[in-house]
Amino acid sequence: MSGHRALTLACSVVGAVIVALDGTVLTVAQPSLQRDLGASFTQVQWTSTGYLIAVAGLLVFSGRLGDRYGHQRLYAMGMLGFGATSAGIGLAPGVGWVIGLRVLQGVFGALLQPATLGMLRAAFPPDRLRMPIAVRAGAIGLAAAAGPVLGGVLVAGPGWRAVFFLNVVPALVFGLLALTLRGARPQRSSARPDVPGALLLAVTLACLVHTLVALPDGGWTRASALGLASAAVAGAAFVRHERRTASPLVPPDVVGSAAVGSALGLLVAASAALHGTLFVATFLLQDTLGLDPVHMALLSLPLAALMIAAAPGCAVLLRRAGARRTSVAATAVLAAGILVLGRASGTVGFCTGFALLGAGFGTVMVAATHVVVRQAAVGSAGVAGGLQQTALNVGPALGVAAATTLMGLGHGHELPLVVLAAVAVAGAMAGRALPERSIEMINHGQQGANAGVPERR
Repeated sequence: MSGHRALTLACSVVGAVIVALDGTVLTVAQPSLQRDLGASFTQVQWTSTGYLIAVAGLLVFSGRLGDRYGHQRLYAMGMLGFGATSAGIGLAPGVGWVIGLRVLQGVFGALLQPATLGMLRAAFPPDRLRMPIAVRAGAIGLAAAAGPVLGGVLVAGPGWRAVFFLNVVPALVFGLLALTLRGARPQRSSARPDVPGALLLAVTLACLVHTLVALPDGGWTRASALGLASAAVAGAAFVRHERRTASPLVPPDVVGSAAVGSALGLLVAASAALHGTLFVATFLLQDTLGLDPVHMALLSLPLAALMIAAAPGCAVLLRRAGARRTSVAATAVLAAGILVLGRASGTVGFCTGFALLGAGFGTVMVAATHVVVRQAAVGSAGVAGGLQQTALNVGPALGVAAATTLMGLGHGHELPLVVLAAVAVAGAMAGRALPERSIEMINHGQQGANAGVPERR
């Protein structure tokens, strides 16, 4: 691996890890933050909700900006801004400042996340993308596993403000380092930014995410119905606009790719099934079985361990079995894990269920991300990365909202878990549309396009 590619991979991994770590450690820090700043429960919830809305609404547009102006520039802006806002939150005098800075941090996170994939697509040939994406996914899994432990140590020691200072130095160092990257200049999109389309998509996703995130606490209300209706109207207006504009936000070579659409649907279904299941499992283990949070965390360790191990294993499976077989098998494993958790009654059963969840989801994430990034043209890699990240933001909100609704029907944990397993199976059906072997790339003739004999995916 050349020095340029190694540095690009390091930047991509660190950027993805910082975002993943930020979300997991914040959850641990919120109770302490609430007590220290005298905040209400609603205000504390907005430290997460405000960030999620900003990220979800801007991911695709940020990816498009990266396609036009360069992913390294967007990455550097995102990292430097993320680090600066982290420092600001750590020094914030009140919860209002925390919420405002978290929204701003979400803007910089939206600049950063698509760029971490766009940089990989520009730096690595299509036939060498499997392992970089697997390394990135494994690092995200490690960050998600270490986050609660690290957050707990920091909150118990220096306090909740240290959680935010944790990101400052690596964000600033790698943000500046990205500006020094020198390599072959990738082909950039010449399309003008579609600002009206970006606004419509931002409204659609912001309304959808806000409504779904609020459901677990408020349930189905008139506000929920209004939020979903607003998302539907804005979404319809977005589709109509995209069909008529000369420079659409989502290029036809991306939105028209059956493989990309299938992979995105798979990511939404798998992430919804996983996070919905974890939501149900929390109530099952703590409320029904009476386990404390530490005992539950120990039982769920196999999930993190298998998710980390699945990433490099998936790279091998993609080469030998192809994306379709790998993804379908992985979603079947994910569904099996959900059903095992629903019937588990002891340590072995719960550990087995969590292990299957980790192995299935870790493999799906790598396989589907590989298809999205590889199938996209180099000039559309940022948009593809934005769509991939959007799927991973919307899916969990959908899964938790579905689990909350089903649990409210009074059937305990059994009905929600059966439905979530069915969602995973639906993802497997969507995965059957993935390419089994390489077909002609949609970026035919561009830098990085395949040539010669088609290879396995």
